[in-house]
Amino acid sequence: MKVIIMGCSRAGARLAGLLDADGHSVTILDTDAYSFRRLPTEFKGTALVGNGIDQDVLKRAGIEEVDAFVTLTQGDNRNVMAAQIAKHIFHVPKVVCRIYDPLRQELYSTLGLETLSPTTIFAQMLKEKVES
Repeated sequence: MKVIIMGCSRAGARLAGLLDADGHSVTILDTDAYSFRRLPTEFKGTALVGNGIDQDVLKRAGIEEVDAFVTLTQGDNRNVMAAQIAKHIFHVPKVVCRIYDPLRQELYSTLGLETLSPTTIFAQMLKEKVES
């Protein structure tokens, strides 16, 4: 499977490493080359400096041939914008978007974006720990 990950945060680098170790073809994008230091030393994929809402950068990353696109930057707006570009312009089959704000996450889910909110997921996990 070919995957593009936008954002080499801790989660982005971890996901890139996991997918790469499983034999997937991974390209990770970030606006800051220093972020790539988080990638595992054995990472065999491609690290590309660029903005994931720039269509030329996405084309350079190979978006026209990917099976999945994941947005993991710190900015909800950038994540949503990039996810919409991947889904509606490039017709990427699987697009997953991280959204920190639970209210936005619900809204974007109703608009057809596959979203995850770490805020909601973590709060639920904490609730279960407290109540157990």
